[in-house]
Amino acid sequence: MNKIIPLLSLAFLAACGDGEKKGPPGAGPGAGMPQSEVDVITIAAGSATITQDLPGRLQAVRSAQVRARVEGVVEKRLFAEGTDIAAGTPLFRIDARTYQAQAAAAEADLAAAKATADRYKPLLDIKAVSQQEFDAAQARMKQAEAASAKARLDLENAVPPAPISGRIGRALVTEGALVGKGEATHLVTIEQLDPIRVEFSQSYSDLLRLQQAVRSGKQKKADAARVELVLEDGSLYAEKGRLQFTDLAVDPNSGAVLLRAEFPNPRRELLPGTFVRVRFPQAQLDSAIRVPQRAVQGGAQGQFVMTVDTEGKVAPRPIRTSTMAGGDFIVDDGLKGGEKVIVNGLQKARPGAVVKPMPWTPGAALMAPPSGAGGKPPVAPATAAKPNEEKK
Repeated sequence: MNKIIPLLSLAFLAACGDGEKKGPPGAGPGAGMPQSEVDVITIAAGSATITQDLPGRLQAVRSAQVRARVEGVVEKRLFAEGTDIAAGTPLFRIDARTYQAQAAAAEADLAAAKATADRYKPLLDIKAVSQQEFDAAQARMKQAEAASAKARLDLENAVPPAPISGRIGRALVTEGALVGKGEATHLVTIEQLDPIRVEFSQSYSDLLRLQQAVRSGKQKKADAARVELVLEDGSLYAEKGRLQFTDLAVDPNSGAVLLRAEFPNPRRELLPGTFVRVRFPQAQLDSAIRVPQRAVQGGAQGQFVMTVDTEGKVAPRPIRTSTMAGGDFIVDDGLKGGEKVIVNGLQKARPGAVVKPMPWTPGAALMAPPSGAGGKPPVAPATAAKPNEEKK
């Protein structure tokens, strides 16, 4: 029995030694973590259009306030609120019984005046009536014609039509309301939304600097006729607009010049009153270094970007920017071309870290922080403790 115990101890030690050798791969010393992937862009000089985002507000191209032209009680609304209607569509029906009676009386007066004038005409030739009597009969007939036309117009205005085509808003009166008494009651508003207009302003000092740069030959004048629209969420509107109007005077209160542009709005996505930004082209550069806006960071020492060298090592690079070209910064100093700048995955790109650069696709979503990020090692699963052996 005493000989068997040492043999079992040797077998147990040998099994433990084999278990240590067959541990999980990469668990030994020197096993490195996988390199983090980051999206990079290779900087290259090229032509760029300098732009400026100017604040503005959307407005309807045409807006018509439909008002009551006659007095009466609204009997019925004849349209669906918030729909597109054509010009001439009946909108309301106002009680027209009074105007029908007035129109019938005016027609009768006109018929009587015309009959008198027609009867006097042959009598004037035979001197049976005087010229004065004939002229008075003609005047009464013209007065009757005017009164009849006015009565017919009042009868037509009892059913006000849409003056323009467009989208109609909510009704401002309900059935049973008395309108037109002493004033032209506002009934509803119609707005033409396609195309839609945006008014914005540009600082006159910026305009002067641009003109001086163009005259000196540093920049070329860009085609400012085509403009873009930046929506509230930062995205670009699919349709491009056209500059329609530039004011000839500077606003003395703001020191800015008023501009106006129009954008197609076939799907009625843009609504009046919305605050937007107009991306306005200012000048053209033949050889410019540009970098995406989200790749540029700011610190106590100024602006900088994170670059990746040939070995995949991350290093900060101070830069100096001036203007914008769409969603990119124009870099005046710090980048010469050929550098790989990190655009996506900056939360994993610490100075001195080794990363795996991947080509960046414009419009790609921002990377989420990797699980377990923050420098904390993964926690190994806890092993079950063995119960203490009973002492014999």
